[in-house]
Amino acid sequence: MALGVSGRDEAMTNLASKFLWLSLRLLSLSALLVLVSSAIRLPVLAQQRPLITEDVETVKPGSARIEFGFDFEQGRDFTLSGLNGDLTRLGVITIRTGMSPNVEIISGGVIQNFLSINNQFRAPAVPLDLSSGTNSTHDWGDFFLGARIRLRNETKRGPYLGFRFAVELPNSTETRGIGINQMNFYSHVIAGKHFGKWNVYGNVGLGILTAPVDPFTQNDVLLYGVAAAYQYSDKLTFVGEVNGRQNTRKNAPRGTESDGAVRLGARIRAGGLTWDVAGQGGIYEHSARTGLSFGVSYEGSFFTPVK
Repeated sequence: MALGVSGRDEAMTNLASKFLWLSLRLLSLSALLVLVSSAIRLPVLAQQRPLITEDVETVKPGSARIEFGFDFEQGRDFTLSGLNGDLTRLGVITIRTGMSPNVEIISGGVIQNFLSINNQFRAPAVPLDLSSGTNSTHDWGDFFLGARIRLRNETKRGPYLGFRFAVELPNSTETRGIGINQMNFYSHVIAGKHFGKWNVYGNVGLGILTAPVDPFTQNDVLLYGVAAAYQYSDKLTFVGEVNGRQNTRKNAPRGTESDGAVRLGARIRAGGLTWDVAGQGGIYEHSARTGLSFGVSYEGSFFTPVK
């Protein structure tokens, strides 16, 4: 993809202004959460970020956990558009709402994706709405809605068990070169066990991905994740995982290829919030080579459940 100097400068200026505006919003939200948590002094319980692999513990009834952060990934391929670049995901948000002692509703998505284009490694499979000579693009992320259910509590010898399902909504615009603008379905079983300060758990399930360019076609992929968390102290927990999806077809439809990463990070409790940081390395050919994520989580009581 040819890069024009004037187009590049204009795109970078627009990108910088949008990034600054969203950054100020994020800082304002973080400051508000700190003030609220300091005044209410509600406890912060088990957290999900910065891992993708789901634990079984649900938010208590009437409470909500707000997880907010941003990710930066280097060298990611976008197989539908044929673009390769460095992706910044600004405003990665998940809201978990406790509806009963063992059920929570989960929703979330990415407020804005920014892609700095390195090159075009293949011709796009869909028309792209990008100005000639541009070296960047941005778009909304695809949001999702689902639920997590705890099926069995952990016993002295037996593991805990749970189930999670979610529907991904087509909020992105495929012509921007980042999202695929398709509706997808995910479900998986959750299992795990505590060993002293260690919590070891895993997910296995099915993802039904709509093929963006092949009519009446889908790709049923294997979802997997293995994670561990070590509680070093009341305020510090080290975490790690291998998480991804494995294509089950000989030739995956474009936009549904295998993807996954190894992540190592930590959670820190401070100021009534849980802060997190993690680094990652890609597993598959089209996965991001490296990545870094930061985030913050807050949990509090917001309503009284119907009895």
